Amino acid sequence: MDMRSATLPYYEAAGDEVALFEHAWRNRLPVLIKGPTGVGKTRFVAHMAERLNLALHTVACHDDLTAADLVGRHLIQDGQTVWNDGPLTRAVRQGGICYLDEVVEARKDTTVVIHPLADHRRTLPIDRTGEILHAPDSFILVVSYNPGYQNFLKGMKPSTRQRFVSMRFNFPEPAREEAILLGETGCDPLLAKRLVSLGNSIRALKHVDLEEVASTRLLVYAAILIRDGLDPVAACRAALAESLSDDEEVTAGLMEIILANFGR
Repeated sequence: MDMRSATLPYYEAAGDEVALFEHAWRNRLPVLIKGPTGVGKTRFVAHMAERLNLALHTVACHDDLTAADLVGRHLIQDGQTVWNDGPLTRAVRQGGICYLDEVVEARKDTTVVIHPLADHRRTLPIDRTGEILHAPDSFILVVSYNPGYQNFLKGMKPSTRQRFVSMRFNFPEPAREEAILLGETGCDPLLAKRLVSLGNSIRALKHVDLEEVASTRLLVYAAILIRDGLDPVAACRAALAESLSDDEEVTAGLMEIILANFGR
């Protein structure tokens, strides 16, 4: 999938990640981005694609994604067997950023495919066609995952992780997160401050059965709904409490925190 636009996708830098990415791209080094859900990993990659004027080929990895889904396969078309490139192969042929989002969700055979692209070889062997593709200088492999969410069956092997230049994304500091909400939604500064405070209150919860805590993305959703005129409590219920848990008791506990911040 190519993502191109007239303006850079909004991104509020936390440190030197923009410069680090540019250095990695110029030196043809692959990049690994790790961090919680909804803290801007995908937005950052889209921002860098536009900043560097590169095509962006994004693959959302999942449990059923195989190496063949990435590389390609033979298909029957009009009674003939025709080879069809997968997204990884298209990215290597065309150049640009190939972004494998949540890469550890894919099946283990995908690791074998990306290894030769993530070292000095920068090649993609296609066994079924006998080709060996050499990545152009404009190509960069970028992968992401959430290490806090993975279990021992879905972690990234050290032998794979050590092929990448890595950067860690965390939840933004309050001032930066407020700036993100303002930049993304144009909401009132006081609302941004209250939502960030709410998000941090949820993140600080102890002994609560939450697989994921409140992400910046969910705070943005809440700000959008409130800016559009929805009652703040209803907006926070929809964007935060109900999105974070299916458990009614946990949701009720989250609503108590929301009411403490936005209740009348």
